Order: sequence, then C-alpha cells, then structure tokens
Amino acid sequence: MSTSTTTSGSATITLTDEELGPYVTHAGTRQWLTGPGVPYESRLLGFGALRERAGLRRVAKLVADAGQLAQELRDQLVIGSLRSLDRDLESIVLDGTTGEVSTMSFPGAAGPMDLSPLAPSLEALLRFAEATEELVASRGRFACYEGRFGPKPVAAASAHLASLFAAGSPSGSADEVAPYWRMAALIRPLARIAGPGDGLALSLPARLLDEEFGAGEIMRFEELDFPSTLSHEPTRRFLKEVGLPEDGFMFQLDTEVALPTLPEYYAEERPECLPAVELPEGAGRLIRLGALMAGTSLVVDGATGAVLCWSEPDRTLRPLNADISTLAFTVWLIHREKALDAEHDLTASYAHLAATMTETLAAVDPIACDRTPTTPDDDGWRYWPDIFEDRTAGTLFA
Repeated sequence: MSTSTTTSGSATITLTDEELGPYVTHAGTRQWLTGPGVPYESRLLGFGALRERAGLRRVAKLVADAGQLAQELRDQLVIGSLRSLDRDLESIVLDGTTGEVSTMSFPGAAGPMDLSPLAPSLEALLRFAEATEELVASRGRFACYEGRFGPKPVAAASAHLASLFAAGSPSGSADEVAPYWRMAALIRPLARIAGPGDGLALSLPARLLDEEFGAGEIMRFEELDFPSTLSHEPTRRFLKEVGLPEDGFMFQLDTEVALPTLPEYYAEERPECLPAVELPEGAGRLIRLGALMAGTSLVVDGATGAVLCWSEPDRTLRPLNADISTLAFTVWLIHREKALDAEHDLTASYAHLAATMTETLAAVDPIACDRTPTTPDDDGWRYWPDIFEDRTAGTLFA
C-alpha cells in the first residue's frame, strides 16, 4: 500500500520500493516517488489515485480492449490527473522506463486515447505546476508582480514563466516545452492586464479595446441610449467612456436603437415570440445589450450592474460575468487568444487550451465560471466555459 505524510499542511504521497516493483525502472523516478513524493492534490495536479486505488495501475488493466492498444500505451502507469478548476481534465500517466510524464484520455472522454507530452520527468512536472501556481497567486518567484497590472507586467510575467519552463526542459530549449505549459506562459499572465476598478471589478488600461479591435469597431453609448432603469452609475460610465466591441465574436450589440429593457425588446421587436408572463422575475430592470447566440440575449441588471444571459428556449436567466468590465475583459481575452493561436497553433492541444482559458477567466471573474446554481431554475450551465470547451463551435480557433 502507498503511504502518505504531511508536508507544509498538505498530504504528500510516497511509494515503497516494493510497490514500484518492476513497473518503474527509471532511477530518478524511483528516488522521487520513494523520497519527496507527490502532493495528494494541488490546483493543477491530483495524485490521489495512488492512494485511493491501490497504487500504480497499468493502462492495459483499465481498458477492456487493451489488446488493441499500442504497446507504449498499454505499459503507461496511471498516477493521477490534470485538473481544471472544478474537475479532472485528463489522466496523468508515467513511463516507468524513461520517467517521462504525459496526459491521456480514456474511452468515453472528450479527447482521443493517445499520449500528449506533459513533462520530461516527475520532478519537472511538479516544478512546472509550482511555478504556474506562484504566477497565479503572485507569490514566490512571482511575488514582485503583486499589484502590478497592464501590458508591461503581462509581457514580463509571460517571459519569466516561459524561461522557467524552458530551463526545466532536457536541453533548456523553449521548443521542447509541452504545449500545456507553453500556453500557460502565453495566456495565464493575461489575467494581469487590468487592475481593480472603481465601482466595477476591473479598470481596463486606456484604449485597450480600441487597440485590440480597432477604434472604429468600439461602440460608445450616449445618455439618450440608456433607459431610466439603468441606474448603476459605474456601468453607465463604462458604456459611455470605454464602450464595447460592436462585434465581439461572441456577441452582437444592438446599435440601431436605444437600449431596451427585456420586456420592451419583446414587445417592440418580437411581439409574437414570448408572452410577458414567461419573462424572468424582475425583467423590467434587465437591459438588453445584444445577442450572444440564437435565442440568447446579453443583458445587464440596471440596478446592480451584473451581466447575465437570458436563454429564450430554456426560459432561464444565468450569470454571465460579474459586470461590464469583466465582460469586456472576456472578449479581449478571446481576441488575444485567437492572435496567439495564429502564431503558436495553440488549438492543436484544444482541451488543454480550453482549460487554460477557463482558469484564466476564473482568476479575473470567478462568477463567469462558477457553476453553482443561483436560482431554482439555474442548472449551472455557464456560457464561457462551455463555449470554450465546444471545439465544434470553433470559438478558440484563429
């Protein structure tokens, strides 16, 4: 049986030489698993399977038609899982001969059943994860970034994290860094683009959206565009001074008429579509900004500034973003990712990219990714995480 100890308040799992047996012949890996061990669980990695499921397990023992697998897959050892916010993303597997670590999806999972390189060794894997967590929390090697926001800190943090990953590769080359970590270095620092706002979650750098989308593509509203129910002053100010992209890829603003409340929209634009009694409670204070997808409206609560999506087919109102500033950040993040994908082919590892985007958005706007139901009708479906994960929708492709 595997053993566990406690280090710095978190459970650490170690294995005995007997448990490693003939499965792990790589000397460095044996030393690590019998010595420092691995954490039971962290933000990115989970190794609880080593303790909960009787230690090392070969892939061949976990797949019904193992005879159809390539030999390199059959002999991989399942040691844990790569985590994504609120769930396990893929299994982490170990090559007991070389010590290399990869990820793979089992039958029934979203991805193909093949290996995706993750780290040259178990030690490197743990160091990569630790560096990423330090970046997110502004601690350790990234403590100097605490309170720093804007394009320059983003670029510096990205280069810093990329250099740590490259140093951990066999030859010290960035070309050998696995896609998961390369996209972490490119995307996760983007969460630092904007600092705390006054009355809103974020204060976006001046002209951030203009520079990203083009000044002519940004819609700024006037007082006469606002209904009286839009009483949340920070939202009014943001829409007038900063604005939103007319076409944010994921939504289309209503620009032809003054912003209507949800009841006004249905009464004036679609009178035959939806009876007023089927609108959500408090619909009179919901202002429609535009459309997210067919049958789904982008709305803002005029009293609180919360940004929501109203699904006409489901008759359900769900959280979308904390407020208008994090909505703007989200569409900026997607636009930046598309540019990065065009240069670095990030979507070649799509599941990893979707998870990285969700984690990055959640670091800025937890509400956008929190699947906890907020009303009796709320089923926990969240627009941004689900649209990121939907490869067929093509959201993240350049």
